Amino acid sequence: MSGKLMRAVQYNSYGRGADGLKHVEVLVPTPNKDEVLIKLEATSLNPLDLKFQKGVARPFVPRKFPVIPCTDVAGEVVEVGSSVVKFKAGDKVVALLNLFIGGGLAEYAVAKESLTVQRPEEISAAEGAGLPVAAISVHKALVDISGIKLDGSGTRMNILITAASGGVGHYAVQLAKLGNTHVTGTCGARNIEFVKSLGADEVLDYKTPQGATLKSPSGKKYDVVVHCARGIPWSTFEPNLSDAGKVIDLTPGPSSMYTYVWKKLTFSKKQLLPLIFIPKEDKELKLLVNLVKEGKLKTMFDSKYPLSKAQDAWAKSLDGHATGKIIVEI
Repeated sequence: MSGKLMRAVQYNSYGRGADGLKHVEVLVPTPNKDEVLIKLEATSLNPLDLKFQKGVARPFVPRKFPVIPCTDVAGEVVEVGSSVVKFKAGDKVVALLNLFIGGGLAEYAVAKESLTVQRPEEISAAEGAGLPVAAISVHKALVDISGIKLDGSGTRMNILITAASGGVGHYAVQLAKLGNTHVTGTCGARNIEFVKSLGADEVLDYKTPQGATLKSPSGKKYDVVVHCARGIPWSTFEPNLSDAGKVIDLTPGPSSMYTYVWKKLTFSKKQLLPLIFIPKEDKELKLLVNLVKEGKLKTMFDSKYPLSKAQDAWAKSLDGHATGKIIVEI
């Protein structure tokens, strides 16, 4: 593939939203010895991609301009690095690209062997591409931090999931219900039945007075909040938490970091925990792909766009009201 050109979408500076994305032709990347080159079939958008363009992680991400955004991809391996042993040309895969570099809005991308997994034939490229950042984040919040066991054993817990109909939240509802949990979700009125169909026991319309308070209709206090929304202050969460309840913020901003530090310094039993992670291995992604194969987890789609309409997909994501995942098909 050396010297071959590919279609891609990139931006050259911070800001400007969908208008900042430009269609270009660039060289197909060459895999390093521990990487695979993937001919992409689908890429999903995440809130993190939009944050990086806005400059919330400057000067660390992106490392340089121009940048081809997005990290969650699925496709077919076409070339492997010299030290790669798990994959060969022709393998269908799901991969998480380098969070600092991106590369997903293109015809080809390189991924570390350690963050690439086989995609069973039962799983479409779009279903697989929805998983990496969104579902891994949820898995870390529910399993690693909260201690929920996905086999249904363990102590029963009351869980609140904000933005439960979104690209991250819809995975959170499904994974939480695999554990021994009572799940309350928040969403807009039009998505209440959708969130119930995912398995939620209770659903709050966040635009109603009761929904805005986050109070459980059954009066339960929350042991864990998986916070997938924005703009909800700690003062709204705190009275709804159990004695040692925790809020795990999957989209942390400066206020979350301040609350996290303050709660630590004051030895509060109630905690706000910003979720920040840099994945290094494929263990969780393998587990999630297997759950999809077994029918225990589903990727639900808000919309799908061709690469030529990537700006429309970006604008839809910026709108913040997607129901499920937004996918760009290549």
